[in-house]
Amino acid sequence: MNKTRINALILLLAAIFLGYFIYSSEMPGGSFYKPFKLGLDLSGGSRLTYIADTSKLNPTDVSDAMSSLREVIDRRVNVFGVSEPIVQVERSVLGGGEENRLIIELPGVSNVDEAAKMISATPSLEFKTERATGTDQMEILQARKDISNFIQANASTTSVANLEALVSEKFGSSTLALAQEDPEFISSGLTGRYLKKAQVSFGQDSLSPSISIEFNSEGAALFDKITKENVNKRLAIYLDGNPISAPVVREEIRDGKAEISGQFTVEEAKTLARNLNLGALPVPIKLASTEIVGATLGGEATRRGVEAGLIGLLIVAIFMVAWYRLPGLVAVVALAVYITIVLAIFKLLPVTLTAAGIAGFILSIGIAVDANVLIFERMREEIALGKGLLDSIKEGFNRAWTSVRDSNVSSIISAVILFWFGTSLIKGFALTLIIGILVSMFTAIVVSRTFLMALGFRNRSGVAKFLFDSRFFKN
Repeated sequence: MNKTRINALILLLAAIFLGYFIYSSEMPGGSFYKPFKLGLDLSGGSRLTYIADTSKLNPTDVSDAMSSLREVIDRRVNVFGVSEPIVQVERSVLGGGEENRLIIELPGVSNVDEAAKMISATPSLEFKTERATGTDQMEILQARKDISNFIQANASTTSVANLEALVSEKFGSSTLALAQEDPEFISSGLTGRYLKKAQVSFGQDSLSPSISIEFNSEGAALFDKITKENVNKRLAIYLDGNPISAPVVREEIRDGKAEISGQFTVEEAKTLARNLNLGALPVPIKLASTEIVGATLGGEATRRGVEAGLIGLLIVAIFMVAWYRLPGLVAVVALAVYITIVLAIFKLLPVTLTAAGIAGFILSIGIAVDANVLIFERMREEIALGKGLLDSIKEGFNRAWTSVRDSNVSSIISAVILFWFGTSLIKGFALTLIIGILVSMFTAIVVSRTFLMALGFRNRSGVAKFLFDSRFFKN
């Protein structure tokens, strides 16, 4: 009994400490300051619009490339699926031309420059093969020369904006596109979308770091074909549109492994490898616009939502105490411990709280209360059979465990499916629900049981009869 009371005291002190941590972490200027992360609908954030350059892709590959781009960016800004960014692709037709856009909403990020940095840190990786000397190469060089001469001839008498319009009008989109091509290399079709992993390595003959990369099965087959067809030719590696290395292919490479070498510092090599692992962009993107998004629910709605939640908890607490008396009071204390643990987890992960995430949390509170109701009903059945309080408490928890376990496991399975297949917004709801269910099982079975056992009641007589009596416990 003493051991049980010590365990109950430890649980209570731990809950008080977590409660203090949560409170103090919301106070600006405090040593533990770590406020809850609120989603775009509660606190606002940033919206960035990018234009994807799909001009070098076959029309049939654009849809897959944009889908891959969305997944890469989503992974880049939402590594664990808890920050709930909204990443969407959009296709529009303007003036007869097609434009593919990427729209990114980042909750809680009010600094647009910071938001843009989060996206642009992901590099665009591409391999290019040597362009054969001939008519194409001459046409590119001639187009560049003609445009350069025209600009030099009109730069002194024409503003920059008017000069751009004159160049576009004189040479047309086809000549401008031709001038932007590389006269030495052509795209091989092998890009960062086929990348499997990247890591920093050091060669035996050089102290400078390099990045070893490995392609997936599809990329390895393409790399095999490229190296086989370009033995003794250069294979250029472009990062963010800039050539960083152009090694000569000595032999066919069949294992899908390559090395990016250059004048990297150790820190630059580590950063590049990390960003490539987070996702190399399958197509180049250009920032088109940014804006700060205000909270759609607003501070007043958030305050009212918290008030409504507190009122609901108060009603549940009154019901539990009135209906089950002392066990109900213990359930309320266990529920307070549950809320404290969950909120602490939300802070430490951290989980971005949106309206959907809060809904998942509130739903898990109901599940936590439901587990206590099942346990107390089992206790009632044992008391009705004439058993003592201590034995009824033990049997009530033991017999209720299978029902609590099965119902919670089925809810967790549903939440896992939502998290696995859902969008970022749905993932937030599923994640908070999963965390809440797991913690509710702990508080219902461990915390409530420990507190009840620590009270030391063995028989249903005298004060104990009143404290444990209720409508359900009457014979």
